[in-house]
Amino acid sequence: MATQHSRSAARVMMAPAVFLLLVWMLVPLILTLWFSTLDYRPMRGTFDCCEGLGNYTRFVTSSAFLSSVVTTLQLVGGVLLITVIGGILLANLLDQPIWGQGVVRILVIAPFFVMPTVSALVWKNMFMNPVNGLFAHLFKAFGLQPIDWLSQAPLFSIILIVSWQWLPFATLILLTAIQSLDSEQMEAAEMDGAGPLSRFYHMTLPHLARSITVVVLIQTIFLLSIFAEIYVTTGGAFGTRTLTYLVYQRVIESQNVGLGSAGGIIAVILANIVALVLMRVVGKNLDA
Repeated sequence: MATQHSRSAARVMMAPAVFLLLVWMLVPLILTLWFSTLDYRPMRGTFDCCEGLGNYTRFVTSSAFLSSVVTTLQLVGGVLLITVIGGILLANLLDQPIWGQGVVRILVIAPFFVMPTVSALVWKNMFMNPVNGLFAHLFKAFGLQPIDWLSQAPLFSIILIVSWQWLPFATLILLTAIQSLDSEQMEAAEMDGAGPLSRFYHMTLPHLARSITVVVLIQTIFLLSIFAEIYVTTGGAFGTRTLTYLVYQRVIESQNVGLGSAGGIIAVILANIVALVLMRVVGKNLDA
């Protein structure tokens, strides 16, 4: 049992790491809060104080704000739908005894370790190119006219790219949950005449409820800040400008650091609200 002396020694040893972590997180946040109250446009040599909440008001009332929030929610919702449903199907498939099961699992999980920029470039040039892409050749093989995915179906294309990256994560979590299901209960249900669909709906799916909520929570937190895939593929054009990309445009392209910083704070607040709501949902599910 730990003594008071050992606990004090542990706190002293942990203090430098905790201090560095706090500095690492708080200094950028404090600077962003400060910049958000300024009229700071470095390319024009403008650095005026006392903007107050003016930057926040201009950012929220801009015509691009509401559309970027809607696009962000559509992107997150689309990716979650594909990864959860696809993850359940893949997890059930990988749980079956098949030849080369270990190799297949490695291949399924591999996309999760590819950098977002690399995967976006691969999909843009190898799959979605309207002239030399794989999809274009498939369309031609069936006598159809190839489409330019990134201009004709831009948001769906980005959802597809991001889903490909996050599907392995969902599959891995859900596969672990399926493997923890009591095999004796499944065998008993099969002996009682329950078919595959009935066993899945009444036994497997309720058992996966907690894992699904965890997948939704973790993915949502990361999906709200997606940037690289949009930057590489569409550059925020064709209705693919998310809230994160809008902040980037205000800071980098428009060189309005004050306005962009206000947008960043708003994005952080909205992300935390979503995270808190999801944590409540996950908490209720886990306690059930």
